[in-house]
Parts: sequence; C-alpha cells; structure tokens
Amino acid sequence: MRRSRTAATAALVTALTAAASGCGGGSATNSGGSNDNPGELTYWATNQGSSIEADKKVLAPELKKFEKRTGIKVKLEVVPWANLLDRILAAASSGQGPDVLNIGNTWSSSLQKSKALLPFDDARMADVGGADRFSKAALAATGAEGKPPAAVPLYSLTYALYWNKKMFRQAGIDGPPVTWDELVADGKKLTGEGRHGLAVEGGNPVENAHHAFVFGKQHGADFFDESGRPTFDKPGNVKAVKQYVDFLAEDGIAAKGNAEYAQNQSVKDFATGKAGMLLWQAARTSLLAHGMKPDEYGIAPVPFRNKQDATASGGRTKVNSMVAGINIGVFNHTDNLDGAMKFVSFMTSTKEQRILTDAYGSVSPVLKAQQAKPRDKDEAVLRSVLSSSAAPLPQVPDESKFETLVGTAVKRLFADAAAGRPVTEKTVREALTKAQQQMGK
Repeated sequence: MRRSRTAATAALVTALTAAASGCGGGSATNSGGSNDNPGELTYWATNQGSSIEADKKVLAPELKKFEKRTGIKVKLEVVPWANLLDRILAAASSGQGPDVLNIGNTWSSSLQKSKALLPFDDARMADVGGADRFSKAALAATGAEGKPPAAVPLYSLTYALYWNKKMFRQAGIDGPPVTWDELVADGKKLTGEGRHGLAVEGGNPVENAHHAFVFGKQHGADFFDESGRPTFDKPGNVKAVKQYVDFLAEDGIAAKGNAEYAQNQSVKDFATGKAGMLLWQAARTSLLAHGMKPDEYGIAPVPFRNKQDATASGGRTKVNSMVAGINIGVFNHTDNLDGAMKFVSFMTSTKEQRILTDAYGSVSPVLKAQQAKPRDKDEAVLRSVLSSSAAPLPQVPDESKFETLVGTAVKRLFADAAAGRPVTEKTVREALTKAQQQMGK
C-alpha cells in the first residue's frame, strides 16, 4: 500500500525548494483558496489497493454518496505513488491542481514548509470535528510540532511481525518472538533447505530508513536533535543500523538476495514459505493476493530489545513502529474551499472511516471508528501498536532527505554484507557520517 514511495521521497529532496519559492503562481493569487467553483471538487487519491481500478471501485460509491448529500460533484484521480509528489510540487508552483489530495504522512513537514497545502488551524480543525477525534500518534505525523497540521490523518498503518505457523510448528517454536534475541534464535531454527528465518527489503531505502528509526529509538537514539540538526552517527544509531543489517551479515537469517529486494519481494517470499517471518505494514491484503490463507500466518507486535521494554507502560525505548499512513489535505489554491472542507470532514467521518479502512485493511486514525470490534486479528494488533508503541518519523522539513540518505546508506551496507564484505560498527559509522554530511548539501 505504500511501498512505491521511494521514488516520490527522492523527488521531494530535490524539488522542495523550487516548489516553495514558486508558491503563489498560476491563476490563484490569494494563496488561501476561494469559492469560485462551488459545485465541483477534484480529488487526488493515493493508490491504496492492488490497482488503480481497484481504488476507483472502492471510492466511486463513496463519492456518489457525498455528491448526493452536498450536491458537489467529485472528479476522482487515483495517482500512483511514483508520480504523486512531482504532481503536488508542480501544482504548488503553478497554482493549478486538485482541491483535495492524499499525501504520505512522512511528507507532512516538508509539504508544510513548501506551503503547498492549507494549514489546519484551530478553525479548520474544528470544521472536521476537532483534534480530539484523532489518534494522538496519527496526529503527531501531520507536521512540525507547534504548527498547524499540514493535513489530517486519513488511513493509519503500523509495522507488525508476521510469522508462518506451519514453519514455526515444524521448527518446534511455540509462538512469535518478543525480543530481538528471540527473533534471531527462532530465525536460525527456521533457516535451512532453501528457506530463511526472516525476509527483509534491503534494497528499499524508505523501508531501511523506517527500521533504522525504530531500532534507533529502541537504542535510545534519535536521528535529529531537538533543534532539527542531524545526528545520524550517534552511537545508538550506529548500533541500530548494525543490528538490522546483521540479520543478513552476521546472523544469516535473511537471504543474501534480500539485499536487492525493493519491490515487495519479501512479502512474496513470506507468503510462499521461503521465509518464516516478515516485518511489514498491514500485509494481510498482499498475503492473500499471493495465495496465503489467513489461518496460515500469525501477527504480533514487532519485538523490542528486551522484555522490560516490551512490557513497560511507556518510555523513550518503548517504540516498535513508526507511524505510517496517509493524510488528507486541502490544496492551497483550491477554488472550492468550503466544499473541500466538507469533503475532508466526510472522508474522516466515523462511518466513512469504517468503510474505507475495512476496504484497505488499514487502521482508522479516528478514535470512534476504532471503538468498533476489530475486523480481524490483523487490525487488533495494528490498533494496539498505533495506540501504545508507535512514534512518528522526525517532523522536520528535511525528513524526506533523511529517508533517502540513511536508507541508501543501509542499502549499501546490505550490499556489502551480501558480497561478503565485513559490516562493522566502524563501517556503519562511516556510512552514517557520510549521509549526515550530505544533509547540508
């Protein structure tokens, strides 16, 4: 649902400055929206399902429902992730774009800086029912702290650990690991005869950056300090990245070929029995698409460094997922501001949230929608993680550059490991120092 964002994230690194300086162009000059075209809205939706057509089938009846209720016709375009960010930035420069759009929540601070989206100040937040309607974790991934959100949460996701029940039984393992030491031990029992204990997406910079962030949190480290300056090569981050790469380099529970995986191959390997465990966001739909039945896999929270962190009520190291998901915002140059706000309110309403998140296998960021009985074991675990142990990626304007630089550094370390070159704390520190130096360029 969100794996094609690598190219889009990289695009943001080079295009943000140009877009920010270009805001205010095009036909709209007030850079605050108007109501010149009250009978129509254009909506850019993200590709959440298995295809563009699948998304249209999910959304079309809901948009008709909105039109019947308000008289406003919604022109839908489902934009592939690879194209979305370029389209948003071009629209911000020209003033020609949609009225309402979805964004990856990790872009929030960067797009906040670009001023491509109207901020959800107190008045606009009140129009959608108030901030208290939303999960605190999801709301924390809507922009820099202390500033009005760039958008509001629409779909929430977290990472979880998926495990193959049959492979676990055959290896004599009673249940999913709670700590990383247990995961490695279980992974070694599962590895052999062409199978491996864990599948990773080592060639995907965004995926790598997400895990580096979570592992860093568990080691008590952050990739930025309180002023927003990068701290990539701090000891905790070095240990975190090494721990992740060591699944392949030292522990041998991930296949060497995983160093090149960047197109969801790890999901297929897990679904087809080539790997016993998988770290992924809301994998249910993808697993079913690959022929894996719901009773063939288990789902559990991602492990912690130790059992004390796993059972703690809170604290700095009690993080086992980044807050993933999609936010919905209003384009700065909309010509149907009132209609756009009605549409955001409609899409984030409790009733619509239940419909949409059921269709996409995501978790609703709306608290009342979460009060319904979980639809399956997957949602029950993802809800729990979102509410108790998920943290937003750094809400700094250069967050997307962090994903690209750190994620690429980890990708190269995986490649070194697959080629038999040593991955030590020294080589990891050197890679992260180089990435940190590139942040200023």
